[in-house]
Amino acid sequence: MGGNKERARERREQRLQEISLLRTIPYSDHQRWWSKETIAVVTGSNRGIGFEIARQLAAHGLTVVLTSRDECVGQEATRVLREGGLDVAFHQLDVLDPSSIQLFVDWIRQTYEGIHVLRIEDLNLRRKLGDLDTLTEELIDRTVATFLQQVDDGTWTSGGWPQTFTDYSVSKLAVNAYTRLMAKILSDRPEGEKIYVNCYCPGWVKTAMTGWAGNISVEDGADTGVWLALLPDQAVTGKFFAERREICLAVRRDDRALASIILWWAHEKLGISVKG
Repeated sequence: MGGNKERARERREQRLQEISLLRTIPYSDHQRWWSKETIAVVTGSNRGIGFEIARQLAAHGLTVVLTSRDECVGQEATRVLREGGLDVAFHQLDVLDPSSIQLFVDWIRQTYEGIHVLRIEDLNLRRKLGDLDTLTEELIDRTVATFLQQVDDGTWTSGGWPQTFTDYSVSKLAVNAYTRLMAKILSDRPEGEKIYVNCYCPGWVKTAMTGWAGNISVEDGADTGVWLALLPDQAVTGKFFAERREICLAVRRDDRALASIILWWAHEKLGISVKG
């Protein structure tokens, strides 16, 4: 077991070194589909991974709109990026407040007439979920509601839910499922109105959220998000990525901590099978 962990750690470190090298290679002219007129919105970007994603996108030449629930800290974060010569604007946004969302939408329409890239934080998870044919918004809502009710009743431990990081696991898997569902719905829109949705795992990053206990730098943690936003083939949607690679729904039998979460959700809640 110790040998497997050591080899996994070595592989991860080697991959992070490769990504750091890739990040130093500039995009060629034929890869750069964006320009200064390309508007990228990064939510929750006043600190941590969101701030670094905003910085990297602006450094690549996009016009970035930094948002934050707290206007003061958002303005300060924007000031820091502007002092570095980056084209960054700011607007307050609380994604849980409908009135805040409407004000932001109205401002975006009036100021930029629309956006091209939207980065939403808090999509940190480990695997894609199953077949979209079996996945509905109602199923996701019902599953989460059942979990919350059992937590309230004190019966969740016998409900077949994951026993490791239970609340975190259920919430993130639900977010991932909804992301894939929305990707399908939004990709069915007419040409010129399609919206492509992907998510990625940044890893255990050294930020305030982890108490600075992570093992990945914020630059590496933001890298895949920026890489996804700038992909020349924008038809990629409904996928889950980590370290610039797509992660498929395939679980090693010896990866028990992760498998217990994925197998439970896929089999018990979605009725799908998982490759061994």
